[in-house]
Amino acid sequence: MNRRCFVRTAAAFAALTATEMAPWQAMSAFAREVEDFVRGPVVKDHPLRQVSKHVWMIYSPDGFPTPENQGMMCNITFVNSAKGLIVVDSGASVQIGEMAIRQLQKTIGKPVIALINTHYHGDHWLGNDAFAAAYKGLPIYAHPGTIKEIQGVQGNLWRTLMEQWTNQATMGTRVVPPSLALEHGSELSFGDITLRIHHYGKAHTPYDLCVEVVEDKLTCVGDVAMDRRIANMDDGSYVGTFTTYDELQKNARSTIWLPGHGEPGGNVLQWNRELFEGIYRPCEQAVKEGLPLEEAKALVLKDPRVVIRTRDTKGFEANIGKYVSLAYLEAEAAGF
Repeated sequence: MNRRCFVRTAAAFAALTATEMAPWQAMSAFAREVEDFVRGPVVKDHPLRQVSKHVWMIYSPDGFPTPENQGMMCNITFVNSAKGLIVVDSGASVQIGEMAIRQLQKTIGKPVIALINTHYHGDHWLGNDAFAAAYKGLPIYAHPGTIKEIQGVQGNLWRTLMEQWTNQATMGTRVVPPSLALEHGSELSFGDITLRIHHYGKAHTPYDLCVEVVEDKLTCVGDVAMDRRIANMDDGSYVGTFTTYDELQKNARSTIWLPGHGEPGGNVLQWNRELFEGIYRPCEQAVKEGLPLEEAKALVLKDPRVVIRTRDTKGFEANIGKYVSLAYLEAEAAGF
């Protein structure tokens, strides 16, 4: 048994035996000490890249967490204002957050003065731990629903899932929830930079925030749209996503859409819209015609909007069946 497994086993045994003799507070303190002692390895440096006049990013080439990438699967974005740096999504672990801080200190050399989490999926906020430790009193913002979810079941759930998916490479990460609420229409001013917040209801999750950097005509869209990835729709809505795209294109006045996964560009929303339309509309048709799920999937796989994206979309083969099922269920619900 290696050191990490031994310590975790010992911690579990101690916690079980302590239930007869110690209060839950003592058990929690012991667990926290174990987490401090057992820590995943350092994440290798990923370079900063400038996207626009004020916006930089650390690009993640992978779309899913593995032991090899140590959970490095989400883009981390930085807005360089006269007052300091604002982070949009902090990565999937304390180690990833620390890597991002190293890159900032080496390349830009300004302090982080605010952090925004676009939604409650852990690859976008588990890095909060590193930033909160490095910048005491750092304001961390999110939608009120996201704050509640991370303070509740989603916090420890995502920490545990990331440890499992990465073979414990993210161990030592603490749950540091956002605490300051942002709603649709909120604006944050940082001297030469204004961040405008967009939320149009359920899309990727019920509480997605998109962050418009007004002066750069750029919007960070989180996971509402991805570049050559098939987005996790377990908590989302296809129809809600279409509505969000319509509203963003009408209201954000951006020429660059920066996704949580994949490359930024002017065509990100349209690329995703066509893929999602190619999944949802055949399911909608199948439901109207009384066709079963299997026939709906066959229609999806023949749809030209899907066919031309199959080869370039990471995770397509592994996930298309589930996402067709979700689209079919949503179309069924809409029919009642």
